[in-house]
Amino acid sequence: MSKIIALCNQKGGVGKTTCTLNIAAGMEKIGKKVLLVDLDPQAHLTYCLGIQAHELTQTIYDVFKGNRRIADVVLQLDGLAVIPSSLDLAGLEMELAGVPGREFLLREALGQTDNYDFILVDCPPSLGILTLNALTAAQEIYIPLQTEFLALKGMSKLIETIDTVKKRLNKDLEITGIIGTRYDARKKLNKGIIEIISERFGNKLFQTIIRENISLAEAPGYGQTIFAYAPKSYGAEDYLALAEEIVAREQPPPPASGRKRRKAYK
Repeated sequence: MSKIIALCNQKGGVGKTTCTLNIAAGMEKIGKKVLLVDLDPQAHLTYCLGIQAHELTQTIYDVFKGNRRIADVVLQLDGLAVIPSSLDLAGLEMELAGVPGREFLLREALGQTDNYDFILVDCPPSLGILTLNALTAAQEIYIPLQTEFLALKGMSKLIETIDTVKKRLNKDLEITGIIGTRYDARKKLNKGIIEIISERFGNKLFQTIIRENISLAEAPGYGQTIFAYAPKSYGAEDYLALAEEIVAREQPPPPASGRKRRKAYK
């Protein structure tokens, strides 16, 4: 059975799409089969892979409308499988207003496939029907969190929404990972925020922290993952370590064989 993980944060600019893409690419490098689902009407994940969303005729929008199955809209690109987004998703909430069970459409669609070890869903920076579909379909939630004070402010509303979904729509849903992003070891603020996150969320905070790295900002302009664009960069190092940590959490190795992972923020 595929592990479905939603990457979610209603605040923009925290590195959510960058995380989704490069975690998947890191997993692929260590032999895992991953499906990416772009649920953001802005289609940033789709564009980051060099796919022109506005030119596509088959996307996740067609799956929501019932015109296509998951297998019909999957694109294969450099070892990654991706279901692209569509700008038409922006109006989907109104289009589905009278549809019974509209929160379950993605879960039902993803139930048609079991060909992947992991399915990573890139949610839009909002808590509307698309995010609700992702949370209803997923077993786990990862929250990318920029290591700055304001990034913490919106967490209470997000957690409240997740609790409501868990109670009413998906009892198996859990926040299992917090990903610290855009970390700069030279900034006392960043270190302080990591300590606050660690105190608040405990071992849900991944040991691997994503350091600020210009290559991560440049790679999308070339339609590449960090591993293709700058394989020796801090960004590639961090995302490979994070992918390994995620897989280790899902399939814990025997204690004697586990290696000590780096804490990037120290």
